[in-house]
Amino acid sequence: MKTVKMTTAKMAMKKNVPCIPSHILILTVAFVGLVAGPLRFCSADESRPNIVLIMCDDMGYSDIGSYGGEIDTPNLDRLAKQGLRFRNFYNNAKCEHTRASLLTGRWWHHVGASASVVYKAPTFGERMRESGYRTLMVGKWHAGQTPYQRGFDRYYGLTDGCCNFWNPGHARPGEAEPAKKRVRRWAIDDEEFKPFTPATKDFYTTDAFTDHAIKYLNEYKDEEQPFLLYVAYTAPHYPLHASQEDVEKYRGKYEAIGWDALRKQRFAQQLALGILPPGAKLSPRDSGLPAWDSVPESERDWWDLRMATYAAMIDRMDRNIGRLLTTLEQIGKAENTLIFFLSDNGACEDSADRSTIKGSMPWEVTSYLTQGRVWANASNTPFRKYKTTDFEGGTRTPMIAYWPGVIEPGSITDRVGHLVDFTPTMLQLAKSNMPENLAGGSLLPTLQGETDERPWPLFWQFGSSKAIRDREWKLVKHGKSDWELYHLAEDPTELNDLAGKYPNRVAGMSEDWQTWWSDQGELNR
Repeated sequence: MKTVKMTTAKMAMKKNVPCIPSHILILTVAFVGLVAGPLRFCSADESRPNIVLIMCDDMGYSDIGSYGGEIDTPNLDRLAKQGLRFRNFYNNAKCEHTRASLLTGRWWHHVGASASVVYKAPTFGERMRESGYRTLMVGKWHAGQTPYQRGFDRYYGLTDGCCNFWNPGHARPGEAEPAKKRVRRWAIDDEEFKPFTPATKDFYTTDAFTDHAIKYLNEYKDEEQPFLLYVAYTAPHYPLHASQEDVEKYRGKYEAIGWDALRKQRFAQQLALGILPPGAKLSPRDSGLPAWDSVPESERDWWDLRMATYAAMIDRMDRNIGRLLTTLEQIGKAENTLIFFLSDNGACEDSADRSTIKGSMPWEVTSYLTQGRVWANASNTPFRKYKTTDFEGGTRTPMIAYWPGVIEPGSITDRVGHLVDFTPTMLQLAKSNMPENLAGGSLLPTLQGETDERPWPLFWQFGSSKAIRDREWKLVKHGKSDWELYHLAEDPTELNDLAGKYPNRVAGMSEDWQTWWSDQGELNR
């Protein structure tokens, strides 16, 4: 890996050179002869980077351009080109379970995971605020107490799981009642709303989350303390909502190619980009799904509309990420800001149409479409299965890290990462004490181009699905099926079940999984 020029502040972080605040300059000069090792002078917290963590919702491994997709994502692609991409990064396959581990650095069953849970361990918002960071959040929370109650100085967003993008609440004057599963709770700082009905008819959640993130960045731009901004978009989670203009950009493109050819096209692009693990093969179309050629021509336009809307939602999210990047540059914070991007789980197989008026278009509040299993299978290219399963299609996420002057531009890593790694990473960046018994390990050495090994094994559980990965071996079970064993170094898309060949390994790993699941964890701070 080639040498990358670093700023003085980041050189100090990498080498653990002490940063001497200017207000003790006189004492430093007086005793400089007694100090062993190099010193430098800096403003408060200069050596600690700002952190922006961006997570999208229900997006597949191959949807963005830098991971093989055809959707227009120039801002994320720029971060990837100038940053680091992970080939092997994992989530927990389900929204609230991912957030539990992401926010606490613990396995989800040690802290709880639901729309009403009170986490049994501190969040990274609480820990980073204790470490002197300004903590800011917008977007999806999916837990009981609000972010404002769990360590975030400012918060705007959806505290629940999903909502109508055009209107999360009830009908505004002159409009139909929005399609929804149920009324969802929102919060703005310490205020809670159920329902939250925006006054303006041009409201759109992705834009609103970004608007408030930009507002916070400008509000605190003159502070010397570093900031942590957590942006949790709900896109492209259903309901599929996008403006007519955004949808029209993609209309007809998916009808022209169909899901089978789309999977092959994305897989070929992934190979060209080098972001698949060595030895990867394209998994076959999921069993039970029709071939595109067998779909009647009269139905193809409707399927095209679904995928075009899904693509439009990701496109709009990328443009909003571009707005965030521009704001960081405008306020002079871009140089010392570390940015992460990932998805909370794989694409969702939900194929329902819950529109309150059938035939409603995605730019109408009465529309409530989902992506559908056929397109989700393409989104998760090259992997098998979907959200809520612990196969790679449910748990593998694109993950981009961007940090000017530290991360080698255009680099790719095989270091296996997981959500539980974010808390120790943040705490190391904050130069804070590391709690005992965190489940993960810091990503900082990887970001700095060093070789390191993560804590093993990794574990998953959601509903009837469970899995364990110990280095190159993965054991996975879904429903009433038997355990399946895969050697991911040779078979990253889980095509060759080796359980019958290695029964002792199956027995040992399944016992390790059961021991983990039975352990409720020691939640020391």
